[in-house]
Amino acid sequence: MEAPIPKTIVSGGQTGADRAALDWARRRQLPTGGWCPADRLAEDGRIPDRYPLKETNSTAYIVRTEWNVRDSDATLLFSLADSLSGGSAETRAFCQQMNRPFLHLSQARDLPASAAEKLSRFLAEHRPATLNIAGPRASDEPEIGSYVEQVLELAFPAPFPT
Repeated sequence: MEAPIPKTIVSGGQTGADRAALDWARRRQLPTGGWCPADRLAEDGRIPDRYPLKETNSTAYIVRTEWNVRDSDATLLFSLADSLSGGSAETRAFCQQMNRPFLHLSQARDLPASAAEKLSRFLAEHRPATLNIAGPRASDEPEIGSYVEQVLELAFPAPFPT
């Protein structure tokens, strides 16, 4: 099943899952955006300007996390580990508090092909125009970017119209 394509992909711009999703969307010429901390703060320094993110009024990561959930129709959470922790667990909590649909795909239980199938079903059910993609930073799960890109490539195999 091929997933319906969201109109916009957003994330917080952190290393790891966030940037992998934004890079994938940019290569596919999908609009990207989202909120990032003030001063474009990330674990590797300043988030590069090639990511069209808006700065919150705070350097606290939790603010951008909350605002990205708030301003999206659904959230996709990636992890290598079976369970979510840190900012990813906070993202899930915001989804639950705001009654926003979310899907957690974990490499520990979802190989890329089955994760892509779950993602396709989730997107077909919820049809989000704006999809927030989040997950661990690269220092916590160094291989998360590869998993994110593999799943997205399998879920969206056809070239997108420009």
